[in-house]
Amino acid sequence: MTEYRAPTREMAFTLQHVAGFAEMVKACGYEDASEDVVSAILEEAAKFAGSVIAPTNAIGDRAGVRLGQDGVVTTPDGFRDAYQQYADSGWASLQFDPEFGGQGLPFSLAIPVQEMWHAANMAWGLCPLLSQGAVEALSENGSDTLKQSLLANMISGHWTGTMNLTEPQSGSDLSGIRTQAVPDGDAYRIKGQKIFITWGEHDMAENIVHLVLARLPNAPQGVKGISLFAVPKYLSGKPGEDPVRNDCRAVSLEHKLGIHASPTCVMSYGDNDGAIGYLVGEENQGLACMFTMMNNARLTVGLQGVSISERAYQQTRDYVSERVQGTAPGEQGLSPIIRHPDVRRMMMTMKSLTEAARALAYTGCVAVDFAKGNDVPDEVKARQQRRADLLTPMVKGWCTEIAQEVTSLAIQCHGGMGFIEETGVAQHYRDARILPIYEGTNGIQALDLIGRKTLRDQGKAMAELLDDMRTWSSSDSASDLLTQERQARFDQAIAFVEEATRLVLERRNEPLFAGTVAFNYLMLCSTVTAAWLTLKSAGAAREQDAGEGAFSAGKQITANFFFDHILPRCSGYLAALRAGEESVMALPETDF
Repeated sequence: MTEYRAPTREMAFTLQHVAGFAEMVKACGYEDASEDVVSAILEEAAKFAGSVIAPTNAIGDRAGVRLGQDGVVTTPDGFRDAYQQYADSGWASLQFDPEFGGQGLPFSLAIPVQEMWHAANMAWGLCPLLSQGAVEALSENGSDTLKQSLLANMISGHWTGTMNLTEPQSGSDLSGIRTQAVPDGDAYRIKGQKIFITWGEHDMAENIVHLVLARLPNAPQGVKGISLFAVPKYLSGKPGEDPVRNDCRAVSLEHKLGIHASPTCVMSYGDNDGAIGYLVGEENQGLACMFTMMNNARLTVGLQGVSISERAYQQTRDYVSERVQGTAPGEQGLSPIIRHPDVRRMMMTMKSLTEAARALAYTGCVAVDFAKGNDVPDEVKARQQRRADLLTPMVKGWCTEIAQEVTSLAIQCHGGMGFIEETGVAQHYRDARILPIYEGTNGIQALDLIGRKTLRDQGKAMAELLDDMRTWSSSDSASDLLTQERQARFDQAIAFVEEATRLVLERRNEPLFAGTVAFNYLMLCSTVTAAWLTLKSAGAAREQDAGEGAFSAGKQITANFFFDHILPRCSGYLAALRAGEESVMALPETDF
């Protein structure tokens, strides 16, 4: 497996000049997030990702994790040391409140840093991903007392966090949750079992704070009767005494297709007297509180799609440049396979999808920061919140879907060697496969895009996005960058999204329509948005080096490829939308 080298120039350029970070920083008063500071942070993170985290990736995949009879999970060699260096170096605290030890930097600045962690070792990176989501949920919803007792240690990284939703009988539909919470003074006694709990038990940190969904006695049925509780692995003892182990533990580990070094636990709460938990937010409002964490996680899971695509692309780029086989057209003798046109096609597909996904993910995260800016006018904040809400299911859905394609092409470019585990590229393919599943399947993301993000506001957020695209399409910059044919293709794609949105709004009362077209609507909207951001990237690169450098030329070529090879997929997505449920639901259930 080749070394991971974070593309810091690409990351900084995309963040600053495509995603709108520079404008957000100015509008929101982040004086400390200067271009020099951004560059310095990314360079230091790149060194840490490449030299400390990345070497653990293949080791962890081979070794996996072990659950001892004492209920302790042992992580692979190097994991604990890498995590301790991560916490001690302050990487966990970038975007959090200085009151609790955070550095007060924008969330979107932490995003390229997190991309590096996941590219270096996605299984390892899941631990800080979930911890940071838990911090978000507690910061937004926890009482002052709970914040004071938990946040400083979690923001420092010396404690980690988890998300406990799923139960054996209740997966994506949380209405069937059975875990119970019974009041006990200022706390609650939690009893129940949760499954698929990522990093639910490990040996890397001093404590783990589990965020657990449970029901209070006499709570309303369904999702309206769910509350959220913070359940620490260790409870603070009396002064001078050691912490006390709470009544919660991992009882088994799942054996998975990928992310072998990430412990996916079955967690048992209250085998004895009940696990002590503390209410987060109000009673019966647990799902709303948890969504703070889930929305953060959906963006960062989309970012994982970017990360694993970048890692697979880098490894494949190195391989096809070195692997000599066959004679390329117009050459004499054997050639590196990068010179064969079909290999070049696959590499350009990987490159263009990865860069477009990065731009989409970063743009969604910048909108989150913009919407929270204290000095931003209310109408701007509202528009940016709509943009963040709209892009969240696209980031999670599209970026994880393209990761399947990119990691599969990585294997294809390696040929038979790609199918051999020793080369390491198969690990990326296996690791990527979870991404469209967790934090809400991509089918759920698609339904969210149609339901909460389009129907609920009568398509307002989508119309604003289309207006921004059309403004760009009609600009002098677009005319300089696009041939007439590509310009027409882009304008047509924008019209496709308009037509699809109109169909969704017109047929909102038809019970089967939204469900059958949702995925194609997600892919259509995301692909067109990605094309727009690819075009913006080419334009920004031209401004950076006056159109005379290799960087600008590469961005132009990548945009051309995206417009020629990826954007035409949109006609198929629209055709499926037009067909609606007719072909999807036509086959009788008994014939499957």
